[in-house]
Amino acid sequence: MIWTEGKMPNKADLENIELSLLLEAIYRCYGYDFRDYARSSLMRRAKLYMSQAGFKNLSEIIPEIIHKKELFQDLVHHFSITVTEMFRDPTMYAGLIEKVFPFLETHPYVKIWHAGCATGEEVYSTAILLKEAGIYDRCTIFATDFNDSALETAKNGIYRIDNMKQCIKSYQDAGGTHSFAEYYNAKYDSISLSKELKKNITFANHNLVLDGSFGEMHLVFCRNVLIYFNKTLQDRALELLTESLIPGGFLCLGTKESITFSSVAKKYLVIKEKERIFQKKYFVSEV
Repeated sequence: MIWTEGKMPNKADLENIELSLLLEAIYRCYGYDFRDYARSSLMRRAKLYMSQAGFKNLSEIIPEIIHKKELFQDLVHHFSITVTEMFRDPTMYAGLIEKVFPFLETHPYVKIWHAGCATGEEVYSTAILLKEAGIYDRCTIFATDFNDSALETAKNGIYRIDNMKQCIKSYQDAGGTHSFAEYYNAKYDSISLSKELKKNITFANHNLVLDGSFGEMHLVFCRNVLIYFNKTLQDRALELLTESLIPGGFLCLGTKESITFSSVAKKYLVIKEKERIFQKKYFVSEV
């Protein structure tokens, strides 16, 4: 936007300019591309960082992050959403057991991708249910995120014990059939998940905005990530996820996400609408 003579931009307009310049600086210096993330969400997180780090405005952040990589990494941590929990949305996991696991059972070797795995709780939730279904030993699970700090937490598999009662209830509601206590050791105020759950999981840095697809996946999770993208970036990410799936493979999104108006909508069957479970078609009509 260009302002005519005599008309000055208001505070909100100036902040949008500052945010655009900040995102451009991040992309040019470090290759992280947040330019197509939902602007309102980014603005909230950028302002939170600005306040906590003691900056008066967003433009003051730019020269600092350009010259100090540790400040950039701190900012990226603010931009990355790592809110998750074990068996979040248990009816989705119940839907997996009902509709997806029978498909996985027909394959001698199963590949699964958790894209945007954050701190890993949902990855381990899937591993537990796969283990109970007798499928886990033939699975390779790739769990990826662009936030290295979150990935480190995921690799360690150590979480606070605060909401254990809710975890156990969600596990049971999801269709868990064992005692949840079998899968962790408690120590002080934390739980450490079993090494048996980790043996088939590979954690790696991957950026949905910039990096390529993972090929020949039977099941892909990308839950509560797309809500932070604008429409252009949502379509780009969904195309990448679709390329990563074998024909007949399944895609699981967050409860507030959908493929309905996306560029890939015609490539999928809706398996569980409320739970956002979709199956990639074996053949797509050109008509």
